Amino acid sequence: MKISQTSGVPIYQQIADSFRSDILSGKYKDGEFLPSIRELAKDLKISVITTMKAYEQLQSEGLIIAMQGKGYYVNSSDSEMLKEQHLRDVEKALNDAIRFADMAGMHDDELVEMLNTLISTKDM
Repeated sequence: MKISQTSGVPIYQQIADSFRSDILSGKYKDGEFLPSIRELAKDLKISVITTMKAYEQLQSEGLIIAMQGKGYYVNSSDSEMLKEQHLRDVEKALNDAIRFADMAGMHDDELVEMLNTLISTKDM
């Protein structure tokens, strides 16, 4: 997991986003335990409170569940529902992009080229 101190995104949010992406992509399976809060904090050299905040966010979304005395584990039954919600959000955003491109007088191929450029530079 890569955390950036200079990204402008809070560290707890970066952690939650990373786990969310990994859970939704299937990297973490249903019932699989996440690293303990203390272990992750130590590995990332951050506060336990920051790690706990990330886990609490994922728990509030239903992606993970806390098990007393054992830690947090993946709740993929809710992750499928969340993935569908994200897909609907992507569809809406793309429809908005199409509408704005039409208002700007862009051709479809220009919009596709812009999307491809944004995709190719997203991790830079």
